[in-house]
Amino acid sequence: MYQRQYSTKIPDHAPEKGESFDQIFEDFKEIILPGMTHWQHPAFFGYFPANNSEPSILAEMLMSTLGAQCMSWLTSPAATELEERVCDWLRDAKGIDKSWKGVIQDTASTATLSAIITAREKATQYQINEKGFTGKEKFRVYSSAHVHSSIDKALKIAGIGAQNLVRIPVDENFAMIPDALEKAILNDQKAGFYPLCVVSALGTTSSTAVDPIGQITQITKKYGLWHHIDAAFAGTAMLLPEFQHLLSGHQDADSYVFNPHKWMFTNFDCSVLFLREPQFLINTFSLTPEYLKTQLDDSVNNYRDWGIQLGRRFRALKLWFVIRSYGLEGIREKLRNHLQLAQLAKSWIEKEKNLEILAPVNFNTICFRHGDTSISLEKQNQFNEAWMARVNATGKAFFTHTKLDGKFVIRWVIGQTDVEEKHIRNALSLLLEERKKLLEPIN
Repeated sequence: MYQRQYSTKIPDHAPEKGESFDQIFEDFKEIILPGMTHWQHPAFFGYFPANNSEPSILAEMLMSTLGAQCMSWLTSPAATELEERVCDWLRDAKGIDKSWKGVIQDTASTATLSAIITAREKATQYQINEKGFTGKEKFRVYSSAHVHSSIDKALKIAGIGAQNLVRIPVDENFAMIPDALEKAILNDQKAGFYPLCVVSALGTTSSTAVDPIGQITQITKKYGLWHHIDAAFAGTAMLLPEFQHLLSGHQDADSYVFNPHKWMFTNFDCSVLFLREPQFLINTFSLTPEYLKTQLDDSVNNYRDWGIQLGRRFRALKLWFVIRSYGLEGIREKLRNHLQLAQLAKSWIEKEKNLEILAPVNFNTICFRHGDTSISLEKQNQFNEAWMARVNATGKAFFTHTKLDGKFVIRWVIGQTDVEEKHIRNALSLLLEERKKLLEPIN
């Protein structure tokens, strides 16, 4: 269905002479825009949103205009101090323990990798950083079977190995089972492995399942493991007091990441990593050659030491503009509207014959499919895949999928900044219309 066609409209060789901006912009409109997946359209219901908003776009433009390199306090004092302050604002608004500190990263993938490397270095007293692996390390990292693929990638990059990711069984709601986690840790200890870290999910990518954070924290504290909480998408919901109970017991965890660039109207990229004891992170990544030393290093935060990258963008400006423009009340109002729309769409799906929802709608993601027990699971999966493809091919809406218990399900994520009830009504009508067409040959 999808074919490459846009590269043929772009010359094979770069122009030797400069071209007018009018021509460049005309080609942008004629060649680039038709070939884009428009994430900011209210009928974009796929993946998780990568939202923006007017204040965030303006801040991004100003960031580019300043062209600042925000690696150290001295290189951009206001950027460093603003980053510290907005991270504190978000920490307090989300109900995270006040002793924790935050730092802005590019994506949750980078933040999670940083957390796992920090766990590795804390466990080895920074010896792998200094001397490398001895070959005797047998680390284990634990997560549910529905953890994001960035965890697998982090283990590869950190030298732990993807095969040392132990996937813990989940319950009927696709949340990690604590007893199974503890059993896996004990079994690994007996087998000579070193249990290093647990990555729990506060909103899995497939279905937004929520792992029991407090119970997992008790286990990691009992056995001395690092506990990293991945709340990349759903973490924004913690701005709502009615959801903050999901963080209960996090105080003794070690790190927590969420992406304002997903559901908090802050354009990509902007991810916030919070840590209970940031000194472990700093000790892992700090490296200060002579040419980066300043007289203020002992009294300020140099955020280049809080992660992988040396060079850093002024991402805090986007958060500052968004939080001040909407206020926490305005952000919460939008979030609650999205949540209400999701419940409305859920109620519509439940009323339709042969449509079924396969996971709890914890936030604003609905996992549904056309179910027909008269045919095999394979044929059911083929039907639902074809159904989603037909809907997407209309260009009127965009959905993506996952598999739950081997079943192909369509994910309906209602979180675009300005989505309204009319957009989800139109989307349901489109879904039912295309399903009817697909069923006609069968009937």
